[in-house]
Amino acid sequence: MEGVRLKDIPSFIRTTDPDDVMLNYDGGEAQNARGARGLILNTYDALEQDVVDALRREFPRVYTVGPLPAFTPRGAELDAIGGNLWKEDASCLRWLDSQRQPGSVVYVNFGSITVVTPAQLAEFAWGLASCGRPFLWVVRPDLVTGEKAVLPEEFVRGTKDRGVLVSWCPQELVLSHPSVGLFLTHCGWNSTLESVCAGVPMVCWPFFAEQPTNCRYACGKWGIGMEIGSSVEREEVERLVREAMDGKRGKAMRVSALAWKERARAATVDGGTSSENMDRLIEFLSAGCV
Repeated sequence: MEGVRLKDIPSFIRTTDPDDVMLNYDGGEAQNARGARGLILNTYDALEQDVVDALRREFPRVYTVGPLPAFTPRGAELDAIGGNLWKEDASCLRWLDSQRQPGSVVYVNFGSITVVTPAQLAEFAWGLASCGRPFLWVVRPDLVTGEKAVLPEEFVRGTKDRGVLVSWCPQELVLSHPSVGLFLTHCGWNSTLESVCAGVPMVCWPFFAEQPTNCRYACGKWGIGMEIGSSVEREEVERLVREAMDGKRGKAMRVSALAWKERARAATVDGGTSSENMDRLIEFLSAGCV
């Protein structure tokens, strides 16, 4: 992982407590993987080539079969195995349809378990208010630590004509909507891959677990993201959203995002690396994993 910094390592691993439960669990599972007959990874070779190559030197069978969202347009019916922890509100799609300018909407979602403080919630709100862009914001009831998420009344009144708030939404459909031009995200792996598949650049606010690592790759290696500081200040939120939507760096991010989207598509079509790995995996399982 060339260029990775200590702050980019998953939070469960860079703990200073040698008795940390997750540190020891992860370490144990890493060793258990050496005895596994194969590793199945939701990624594609081109996205993480150096890491995938390193894993293949350590493990006999590594099946990169992602990104899984890119397989969906090929006709797979995945409704029955959806992974959402919250009930989706699809009404926001009609609002997106009403936005006539392509790529004009900022989509904000910090995932299903990330939490913020009341102060951070307010800073994000006022940053969005100041950027002047229409936005769709997923505000879960439990988004704020230990209490119900409540946005400032002045913010709600001041942005009611260009902002929509929902408790959850069908994220893949939202990201693939032509009106969406930017994803303000916590950089969880599922969200990151869905953004890659949709070709949508990101403004990243990693919280914990593997999110800092994903953020490092999005911003430093793939060229499709910009990172918000952990303290969250409204001026920085406004500045990064404006730069990502209207600035020179934002234009370069959009070009890179479309290139990674095409690579994801190429990996999952017939003859692509992930498609071939999926076939190999099915053949291996059908043969009894011998």
